[in-house]
Amino acid sequence: MPIDRSPGRQSGFTLLEILVVVVVLGFLVVGLTQGVRAGMALWHAQQLRVGETAELDASARVLRTLLTGVAAATPGGFGPGATPGGQIKGDANHLTFVGDLPTGLGTTRRADISLELRDGRLVLRWTPHLHEIPFGPPPQPTVTELISGVARLEIAFWGTTAPDQPAAWQTRWDGPSAPGLIRIRIVFAKGDRRHWPDLIATPEL
Repeated sequence: MPIDRSPGRQSGFTLLEILVVVVVLGFLVVGLTQGVRAGMALWHAQQLRVGETAELDASARVLRTLLTGVAAATPGGFGPGATPGGQIKGDANHLTFVGDLPTGLGTTRRADISLELRDGRLVLRWTPHLHEIPFGPPPQPTVTELISGVARLEIAFWGTTAPDQPAAWQTRWDGPSAPGLIRIRIVFAKGDRRHWPDLIATPEL
C-alpha cells in the first residue's frame, strides 16, 4: 500500500493542542498553590492553638501547685496585702495567701502571693518574706503575667462563714481558717477560642 507523503501533511502538535496543555498545566499549578497555602494556614492555626493550650495548661499547673501548697501558720508577712501565716483572703476578683515558691535550686522561698486581674491580664504577684532574705535591702514585689486577653476573673471559696450555716460557694473569704476548696474561673473575650475549665484546688495547710 503506498504511503502518503504529501508535502501538506506534517507531524507534531497543533496550536490548539498546545493551548489546551498550557491551560491544563495552569489549572494544576493554581490548584497546587492553593493546596499549599491552605496546608500552611492550617499548620499555622494548629501551632497557634497548641501554643495557647500549652500556656493555659502551664498556668493551671502553677496555680494548682501554689493553692494546694499553701504554707502553714508562720510569722506573718509584710507589705501591702500581706496575710498572717497561711491565712487565705480574697473575693471574686482577688486572692491573697502565703505560700512557698520554688527557686529552681531544689528549695522553696516563703512569700506573700496574690492572684488578680490587671488590664485584661491574669497576674501573679509575690513578695518574699524578710527572713528568706539574709542580707541586702527588703525584697520588692514581683509581678508575672500568666494569661493575657482575660475578660473576667471569678474566684469562689467552698466553706461556711458561720458554724450554724451549711457549706456553700462563697464570693468572699476572710480566714483565718482555710476554705475547703478554691475555684478559679476565667472568662475570655467574645470570639476568643480559648477555653479554661474551672480550676478547683484543695488548700492543704
